[in-house]
Amino acid sequence: MDNWLQKALHKANDHSTLHEIRRVYGGSINKTFFVETETGQYFIKHHMNAPERFFVSEAEGLELIRQTNTVAVPEVYAVSDAKNAAFLVMEWVEGRKMADTEKKLGERIAGLHKHIGNKHGFFEASFIGALPQPNGLFSSWLEYYRDRRLGAQLQQGIDRHRITGKRRRQMETLLVRLGEWIPEKVEPSCLHGDLWGGNWLVGPGGEPYVIDPSVLYGDRHFELAFTELFGGFSQTFYDAYKERFPLDDNYADMKPLYQLYYLLVHLNLFGESYGAHVDAILKRYVGEG
Repeated sequence: MDNWLQKALHKANDHSTLHEIRRVYGGSINKTFFVETETGQYFIKHHMNAPERFFVSEAEGLELIRQTNTVAVPEVYAVSDAKNAAFLVMEWVEGRKMADTEKKLGERIAGLHKHIGNKHGFFEASFIGALPQPNGLFSSWLEYYRDRRLGAQLQQGIDRHRITGKRRRQMETLLVRLGEWIPEKVEPSCLHGDLWGGNWLVGPGGEPYVIDPSVLYGDRHFELAFTELFGGFSQTFYDAYKERFPLDDNYADMKPLYQLYYLLVHLNLFGESYGAHVDAILKRYVGEG
């Protein structure tokens, strides 16, 4: 048994015999494993060079969602950000999708979004994928979204030489004019923060679970816009959500600007294959710049 795995199981208070370990594929950042011992089954993430608080931040996000009593999350058994031995040990969740699973998911996410905080943002920095995500607590959603979301990705893009020239000018113009489309005053809903089709799964009894959060408080339409960007959610999900929590009339006008953040993240992480989509949104709102 690898030393980090032994440490992970011991920290999870499992000292029993190891029966099985196998790689689980799907993510691009961590190595992930199904682990079965004499006393339990686990999903374990491992990263040799994880940034400080990388897994701790994820565990805190899962706990915050769990405390809302709205949508299920895996139980966290142990977490470590130790150098060369960072890991997250969680409950292994496995079930079979049932006829009402996606309806439940829509209802549960609507419930999560009805859990309202006092400020927008989050009290400490987090991560979106492998990128650091600066945070802070703001009374103005517009200010938070402009400065800590779009503005932060703009700076990352400049540093990585992926936002230059015309694209940079358009982004800078958009930030100045953002208040034309994005509200300043809106209720700060509890958001998963990285809710794409790969970050929910089916548990026992067909119950939906969410995983890999990047939690914040903010405009719930920001979260819904991302669910539409890469697919993975059925019309049943949206119908159930809207029955519990109808969308604002200006959602269609805001949606591309909310999707822009996640496209900038992907541009900064993976490169120019996302550039054309970013440019199309910038052109729609600020013209040729």
